[in-house]
Amino acid sequence: MNKARFSGQPHNLSGDSSEEDIPVALRDSPEAAPKRLSPSLTLLITGVSGLIILGLIASFWFFVIAPRNTVVPEPAPNATTPTDTQTNDSVNRQENIDALLGHLTYPEAPESELLPITADGRIRLKKVAAQRYQAMTQAARREGVILVAISGFRSVKDQEQLFFGIGARRNQTPSQRAAVSAPPGHSEHHTGYAVDIGDGSVPATNLQTNFENTKAFKWLEANAARFGFEISFPENNPQGVSYEPWHWRFVGDRHSLELFYKARNLKPAQP
Repeated sequence: MNKARFSGQPHNLSGDSSEEDIPVALRDSPEAAPKRLSPSLTLLITGVSGLIILGLIASFWFFVIAPRNTVVPEPAPNATTPTDTQTNDSVNRQENIDALLGHLTYPEAPESELLPITADGRIRLKKVAAQRYQAMTQAARREGVILVAISGFRSVKDQEQLFFGIGARRNQTPSQRAAVSAPPGHSEHHTGYAVDIGDGSVPATNLQTNFENTKAFKWLEANAARFGFEISFPENNPQGVSYEPWHWRFVGDRHSLELFYKARNLKPAQP
């Protein structure tokens, strides 16, 4: 047997040595599987992705959708609602009347707080004013002076008829009428503290400026304050209301004094 043919080298029958160069262990092993991400890394990536998505959704809501629901269009310049216009017009009209004629607003006394000061019960005042007025008339009568009540409490409705009804019959404008009578809602008679007084001995002077020449007026000037009454509209009064020597108001308790505080402390208008 020829030993030269068995040199220990592998015998290549095909003449192709490329496969023989690869180790047998590697040549027979299956393809290596792709590497997988660790669970912690997967969780981190998922969380970051979720935050990014939520951020995009929130941004879309804030910049695109939300403004449509929250932005309130600004009103056009000088635009007002009908209610505002009506209120402003009413306030302006009243301020004009007050500034021109000196009338102030007064509340209407409740019917339950009124007492009659005349035998027929037609003329009434607030309870405390009624009691003091009756005491005053009795004191005057003891001195031979007859004080007669001409008008007391007057409702806003009554004042409306007096103001507009008589104004129409006399062909007076509201401004002309306001010079001699308060507009509805602006009469001291609404309060139940005001009373028009005449002299029973000379009724022709009732509601006339010459009432100032009567015994009744002279007595009131000297004694009315003792019973809590004062003249509302003396000559050259700061309110600018016509002189009314017959018109007196009660200021003898805290409520009435506070009610007429503004009228009593007005400063004379500057010429």
